[in-house]
Amino acid sequence: MDKIRITGGQRLEGVIPISGAKNAALPLMIASLLTDETLTLTNVPRLSDVTALSRILSNHGVDRTVAGRRIGQSAETGQTISLTARQIVDTCAPYELVSTMRASFWVIAPILARMGEAKVSLPGGCAIGTRPVDLLLMALERLGAEIAIENGYALARAPQGLKGAEIVFPKVTVGGTHTALMAAVLAKGTTVIENAAREPEVTDLAACLTKMGAKIEGAGTSRIVVEGVARLGGAHHAVLPDRIETGTYAMAVAMTGGDVELQGARLDLLQAAFDVLVRSGTEVSATADGVRVRRNGGGIAPVDVETEPFPGFPTDLQAQFMALMTVAQGTSRIRETIFENRFMHVQELARLGARIRLDGDVAIVEGVPKLTGAPVMATDLRASVSLVIGGLAAQGDTTINRVYHLDRGFEALEAKLTRCGAIVERISG
Repeated sequence: MDKIRITGGQRLEGVIPISGAKNAALPLMIASLLTDETLTLTNVPRLSDVTALSRILSNHGVDRTVAGRRIGQSAETGQTISLTARQIVDTCAPYELVSTMRASFWVIAPILARMGEAKVSLPGGCAIGTRPVDLLLMALERLGAEIAIENGYALARAPQGLKGAEIVFPKVTVGGTHTALMAAVLAKGTTVIENAAREPEVTDLAACLTKMGAKIEGAGTSRIVVEGVARLGGAHHAVLPDRIETGTYAMAVAMTGGDVELQGARLDLLQAAFDVLVRSGTEVSATADGVRVRRNGGGIAPVDVETEPFPGFPTDLQAQFMALMTVAQGTSRIRETIFENRFMHVQELARLGARIRLDGDVAIVEGVPKLTGAPVMATDLRASVSLVIGGLAAQGDTTINRVYHLDRGFEALEAKLTRCGAIVERISG
């Protein structure tokens, strides 16, 4: 199993290209099931989750082609993937495939909408909480689907097709909004989604579906209206830049007292997190090609944060921000309101010398003068990269085990950091 070794103490300086967003690419790929024509996606990151979803889609009959590299492209600049589901040859998504990635459960919506039935394995638990699919199934039921749970599978049937309806989510759910959108675009009549997720990845999916012929209004607000159409066509669509990768590298720059341009990043996708960084003493500014993040070597100020749905501070940056606060000049409080069990990185950061104590859903972080390198273990995707951020500032060597978590969500991480002066090495094992 691979490891990553980091020798800390180096400032990050230079340019880091921001990849396409994993959390946008996955639902966009799943949307290819809605049409028998070709959906071509550009700026798709090279990640293990993308590869895993490609296998799942292939099981349903989706043909996939990857464009060859062009002049000027590198492993850091994304890829172009064309997906064609001329026929859905299997309406069942088995456990052995769905269990590898939770987002694959979303195939239930386009398969049901197009074929009138779907059988998808329940994804089970997750390292950061249960993340149930009840709201996703509720949305399908509101659209007229008959839902049954049998032997660990969700069985959905709508032999006469789905019908437009009002869907009111009791809480904001990105997965539920993705599911409702992909089901509603082929439903008969009008669907109104209330308390919809406002995340940029939802807006990106809606934009792609619109290119395919869907009629959607209100994406990016809490009320989305969908007028169903009889069929969708193919389209070309560029995946938006990854705001979580953007925030992660921004915090790494702040941690090391560096100066980096995040090429392709957009301020509007991550304003709340950038506001927090500014309060910590970091300079953030827009450039012609992206966003510049700079800290001139002064101390890091402690900042209290509470995770919220977009446009609030994202839960997917909570662990990274906690790593930054471990060396702040004072005490900060971080409240996690989205997922239970999302503080598992605390014990690993403590191995680097961090002082953190937990009080329910609040982590109280007392800044220390320095961190010290140590062997640590990644527990999930975002926790693993928080250990990278800690290791970049720690004195000595930090070895991060279970880096397959990193490969799920960060494209060419070692190359991007090394190019900006970090000493990072992957150790194959």
